[in-house]
Amino acid sequence: MGTTERGLRAYIGSFTTAGGAGLTTAAVDPGTGALTPLHATAELPNPSFLAPSPDGRHLYAVSETADGAAAAFALTPEGPEPLGPPVPVGGADPTHLALISGHLVTAHYTSGSISALPVRPDGTLGGPAAVLRHEGNGPRADRQEGPHAHAVRADPSGRWLLSVDLGTDSVRCCALDPASGTPLVHAEVPLRPGSGPRHIAFHPSGGFAYVINELAPTVTVCRWDAAGGTLTPLGETGLLPDDAVPAASGAAESFPSALVVSRDGRFAWAANRGHDSISVLALDPSDGGATLAGTVPCGGHWPRDLALHPGGRHLYAANERSGDVTWFTVDPETGLPVRAGSLAAAAVSCVVFA
Repeated sequence: MGTTERGLRAYIGSFTTAGGAGLTTAAVDPGTGALTPLHATAELPNPSFLAPSPDGRHLYAVSETADGAAAAFALTPEGPEPLGPPVPVGGADPTHLALISGHLVTAHYTSGSISALPVRPDGTLGGPAAVLRHEGNGPRADRQEGPHAHAVRADPSGRWLLSVDLGTDSVRCCALDPASGTPLVHAEVPLRPGSGPRHIAFHPSGGFAYVINELAPTVTVCRWDAAGGTLTPLGETGLLPDDAVPAASGAAESFPSALVVSRDGRFAWAANRGHDSISVLALDPSDGGATLAGTVPCGGHWPRDLALHPGGRHLYAANERSGDVTWFTVDPETGLPVRAGSLAAAAVSCVVFA
C-alpha cells in the first residue's frame, strides 16, 4: 500500500536500549504538519536510522548494535510489518543506510566499513552482506583512531554511492560491483584534517553537495560531477555565529549532526548538538555557496536528525536527549523555522516520511 491509500505517515526511529519505543508510526496533519502517534513496535533493537523505498511500500531500518543488522518492513495502515528476520550487515553499530542499484547499503561506525545487501523484488533483504572496509585515521586521537563510516547516500543520478567517514576525514565515491554488489572505491576525497565529516546532502540541481562536519561546527561545500563521479571541496562555512554561547543544557561544545536542503535549493538547515540549535544557510545556486543566515533553538536537547516535510513547509528536529520530535513552520522568504509543536519520543534518533 502506497502513501496515497493510507495518507502521509512519519516513521520515527529511537534507541530501545535507552528507553525508546523503537519504530513509531505517526499521522501527519496535511495543514499544520503536526504528528499524532498511531503505532509503535520495539521488535527491532535500536532502529536508529530508517529509509523508505521510493514507492512508499516498504521501510528499511538499521539495528545499531554490536552485531549489526538491517530489517525490512511492509508499510500497512496498521503499521510496519516485518518482512522476515533482521539480516546481518557484517559490521558493528550501523548508523545509516541508503537504497541504490537494487541494494540496501549500510554504514558501520564502530567497524569503519560499509556493506550492501540485495533487495529482492518483494522488498525482502537477501544476504550475505558484501563488505567494504575503510582504512585510515585522523588527527583527533580520541575520535579518529581509525575509520568510522557514518553515512552513505546515493547521488542524484543513482549511479554513485558516497560514503562519509568521520575517522578518516574523507568521502569515498563508490560504485557497486554489478556481479557481487560489493561497493568498489572509485575515488577517496580528503577533507580538512580533524573536521570529522558525518553526513552529506545534495543540492536539487545535482551539481553541489554539502558535507556536515561533527568535530568542527562547519559544512563543507563541494562541487559534484556525476559524469565522472568527482567530488571537489570548495570551502567551509561555519554553522554558529561568532558570539555563540553554550546552550541552556550547559554543553560547552557543538557537534553538528544532520543537514537537509530545501526542495527549491535556496536554503539548507543543519542541526547542532550541544548548542541545541538549527542553523539556516542561504544557498547560492550559481556556485553552491552557503552563507549562515541565522540560528534558532531546536526545541529540545541534542538534535540528532532533521527531516523536511515532503511539501517543504515543515521541518522536524529529532531531539535525542530531551526525548521529543519538534516541528517548525518554515518561512518561505527567509528560510527561518518557527516552532509549531512537539511530540514526546524518548531517545529519538530519526524521522522519515512515506
